[in-house]
Amino acid sequence: MLEHGGRLLAAAREYGIPPQDWLDLSTGINPHGYPVPTIPPDAWLRLPQADDGLTAAACDYYRCAHALTTAGSQAALQALPRLRPKSRVAVEAASYAEHRHAWQHGGHDVHACGAGQLAEAAMWADVVVACNPDNPTGMLFPPERLLDMQARLTSRGGWLVVDEAYMDATPAHSLAGHAGKPGLIMLRSLGKFFGLAGARVGFVLAWPELLERLEAALGPWPISGPARHVATIALRDEHWQHGTRCRLLEHAPLLATLLAEAGLAPSGGCALFQWVEHARADDLHRHLARQGILTRRFERPASLRFGLPGTPAEWARLQSALRYAA
Repeated sequence: MLEHGGRLLAAAREYGIPPQDWLDLSTGINPHGYPVPTIPPDAWLRLPQADDGLTAAACDYYRCAHALTTAGSQAALQALPRLRPKSRVAVEAASYAEHRHAWQHGGHDVHACGAGQLAEAAMWADVVVACNPDNPTGMLFPPERLLDMQARLTSRGGWLVVDEAYMDATPAHSLAGHAGKPGLIMLRSLGKFFGLAGARVGFVLAWPELLERLEAALGPWPISGPARHVATIALRDEHWQHGTRCRLLEHAPLLATLLAEAGLAPSGGCALFQWVEHARADDLHRHLARQGILTRRFERPASLRFGLPGTPAEWARLQSALRYAA
């Protein structure tokens, strides 16, 4: 199992600080998540029903014709390698490690590339995997560059897999409107922008034949009935989505400024997190953890990812903890 953010109970044990006393900035999850409505009792009594409106809500939200519901994007990225014969796969070296891990575990020939090398990799690879925005750097690939890569790959029967887990705040950069093109596979999730990580609801946007094969590989009932109910309402709530985008795009630069004023100018970031390369990242992580603030630490390159605080008191707490951090 690879390391991820959100390991709050482990941090509580290591540092002797009760879980309720932590400020968890390690996950990049919206701290003002979707307000979960009352769940009808029937949602607990029946098996989930595929025609309950969730897929239609997803297609409307993503503005695409085809979508498959999955148990978060994690279930899809683990299953996709099983749908191809042994392939040459190019993955960005410093990006979300689960992609590289899944393709290696599936027996494929995986090549770790720099972000600037992925376009070149589309000339020789069978599969290219890109996170957009990238995690943890926050870098955005221009849609036209990705579509050019997709065209090159598709001409040889290849795939472009684009993980858009952090895209919801900046939908103009999404390739969702191109879903259905052969060879183009997009992964989406309700965990980050909607703050519904515990519901484990994700979607794959792709051409119908691929979705049919993936659905068969994943099996029935990937999402619980209660989670489907909440997800459908959240995807239909355009008022909440608009307000949340405005809030996130306002708060992201505030976090970048706060870090810069502490001598930790971000090396990158997006609407839901800021990323700081620092030679003493491990020391900084421990310095903040001793004060009950959890960040996401990366070894290569040495860096930290900071999610957004949720309340004025949390912003002040982070600012105070950073005062002597750098």
